Parts: sequence; structure tokens; C-alpha cells
Amino acid sequence: MNTIRNFFAALALFIASAAPLSAADPAATDYSMTDCEGSLTPYPAEVAPAEYPDSLTPVFINHVGRHGARYPASATNCLTLRRALEHADSIGSITPLGRRLRELNDRVIALSNNRWGALDSLGIYEQGAIASRMFYNFTEVFSTEGTVRALSSYSPRAMMSMYAFVHQLDRLNNRMTYLTSAGRVNSPLMRPFDIDTDYLDFRKTRTWEKPYDEYADRAVPLTALRRVLGDAYPLSDPRAARDLALVEYYVVAGLSAMGLPSQMDVYFDSAEANALWSCFNLRQYLVRTATTLSTVPADIASDLVLDIIETTDTFVDGTDTSTRAVLRFGHAETLMPLLSLLRIPGCYYLTNYFDTVAAHWRDFDVVPMAANIQFIVFKARRSGRYYVRVDLNERPVALRKGDDAVYYQWGELRRYLMNLVPLYAQ
Repeated sequence: MNTIRNFFAALALFIASAAPLSAADPAATDYSMTDCEGSLTPYPAEVAPAEYPDSLTPVFINHVGRHGARYPASATNCLTLRRALEHADSIGSITPLGRRLRELNDRVIALSNNRWGALDSLGIYEQGAIASRMFYNFTEVFSTEGTVRALSSYSPRAMMSMYAFVHQLDRLNNRMTYLTSAGRVNSPLMRPFDIDTDYLDFRKTRTWEKPYDEYADRAVPLTALRRVLGDAYPLSDPRAARDLALVEYYVVAGLSAMGLPSQMDVYFDSAEANALWSCFNLRQYLVRTATTLSTVPADIASDLVLDIIETTDTFVDGTDTSTRAVLRFGHAETLMPLLSLLRIPGCYYLTNYFDTVAAHWRDFDVVPMAANIQFIVFKARRSGRYYVRVDLNERPVALRKGDDAVYYQWGELRRYLMNLVPLYAQ
């Protein structure tokens, strides 16, 4: 009898010890601290030079980009964190690490004062560097006295990104004509998330909120928060505690984007950083891309896809060969729907198991600061046919599963793009 009892006791102990591990596996990731800065990650510092066959000549470029690195978008998170740290200090629970975080947070507030959301020097550099690479990689596009048209949203950081980009092109070739446009007139392309009625209804119904809450409620660790606020700090409301832990994460994760040294490893261990990032990542995925809940978040990019098609058509069919590049500057919220609608690999993922999203859709790959997608049009030297290559963050992507080809005849790619746009939007 004792043997049987001991056997079942050992079995129960084994199951109990194994269950938490297996339950956590679907959501567990092991990305670097830099990756865990998510969409706040600065643009990759090293980008390989573009290569293409000698038989092709680059002749036209369509570019859609996110603004560059910036100061925090608003003071909300910093002020929320300040209140919590000050309260911890007032009740005597704050830790030495908490005092260090309070000093850091106050520094972020001081540096960002009157600059909330503004492009910083790093963001200006990112845009200039991308412009330089575009110029030198595809020199033939900019070697004539043609026109470059650029537009941005009304957001100052998007506008400044456009000017930084165009300014660098002008430094490299001031014989070209540069036409720029900024303002709400460009919102249908750059900020449809502000005006699309179907999307506004989607946000209002908050169908995304339940799966997000279910995941975040069990995924967010409070250990990092406790290390700064202290064990005696009252965290009686689980949802409020969860949200405060994410606020701490967001403030620290945004340091690199404003040109400060990263301190992710000071306030989080690897498991904490991955778990907190995964929640922020999931929210963006649910709200800004096509999912099994709704395709509306991606469909709002339809006008932008049609504009890319139209501007390419007018060059290829000879209607407007003087315009050599069309540059557009918006936001992460501009690019995430677009890349999802286009089903760019790594940017489009459908699942009913939302705890797997972190392994398949990663915002640091999709929309780091200054993220961009480029449609480079080439002309074949012998046949005169037009081919297009699609680059995500300056790396060619293959659009067809099981096919490594990255060059497509324009007519073929045009049909592919049109098939992705909902019929009601065409």
C-alpha cells in the first residue's frame, strides 16, 4: 500500500512540476534585450549594399516609411511611472533600484519636455542614411534631372523624417526637383487609422481586448515592478498592477530611440523582458494587422496599395517618366496594416492561438524606427520589360511561398497586389 501511495505521490509531484513549464512553452521566447525593445528599437545600424543583376537597370522607386527614432510619443507613461515611484517613496517601500529608476524617469521627462514625440538626432540620421543608401544603390534613378515627390502625414515627426530624407537626396544631387507635401490632406494614405469608419468601429467594439487581456493577465510578471516599488507597495488590483508593469517596460524600452543608452538589462531579466515585450507585441498585432478576429485593420491600407500601383503604372506606361521616386512618410500604424495586407513574410500571421504570436509576428522585425518598404522598378536592358523587387527594411523579400524569386514582372506583381485589395475598395 505504501509503495502504491508513494508512486502516486511521486507522479503527482512530477505532473505538478512539469505543468507550469508546458503551459508556458507556447508563449516563451528568448529574444535579445535589444529585440525586446520592440517597435521602439532603432533602425538596424548595418545594412548590406543592394545587389541586382547587371541585366537590370533601376529606373523608379516607390517608398513607404515610418518616421525615425523619436522622443517618447507623450508624457503619459512617464508621469504614471513617476506617480508610482513617488508613492513608493512616500510610504517607505521604494528600493535603491527604484530610486535609480526615478532619476532615470525624471531625466527622460526633462529631455523630452517640449519635444514629446519629436524626431531626435538619431531619427534624422536614420532617414539620411536610408536616403544615402537609396541614392548609391540605385544611382540610375537619381542620375537625371527628374522629379522626386514626397509626402508625409501631419505629424511633425513624420514631416521632419520626410525633410531629412529629401534633404540628403538634395545634397547628393541638387539638379533634381523635389516636391514635398505634408498635412491632413495625406491622411487617407498615411493615417487611415484616424478616419476610416470601419476601423473606427472596430476599435470601438474592442473585440481585440478579450484575447489581449486573457494573455496579458497571465503573462505579465510583477517581479520587475516589485524590485523598484518594494514588496510593501500596495498592488491589490491585479489589472492595475499588470498595466503598471507594462508602463515600466515601455519607459525603459524607449531609451534607445531617444539616443540614451539602453538599460533593459538593468531593470529586467531576459524572461521578464520577453514576457513584457510579448504583451506589447500582441496588442499591436491584434489592433494593427489582419487576424482571425478581423481583416479591417489591414484593409485600411487599400488606398495606399492602390496609390503604389497607380504611381508605378504611370511610370511604366510612359504617362509620367519624369517622376523617378515617390516617397511617403507615416507611422508604425501606417506600415503594420500595409505589410499585413500585402502578406509580406513575417508581417502576416493568422492564428486562433494568440500565445503563439510572439514566435511568428515580431514588431522589432516589422516596424523598428524608420521601418520602410520599397518597390524598386527595374528595366531589362535587352527586352525592355519592367521588373519589380520588394524590399522590407532594405532587404529583398520573396512574396510567394516555396519560391525564392524576388524579381517579378510588373504585370504579374500588379495582378498579385490587386488581388489583395478588397473588391469594395477597388
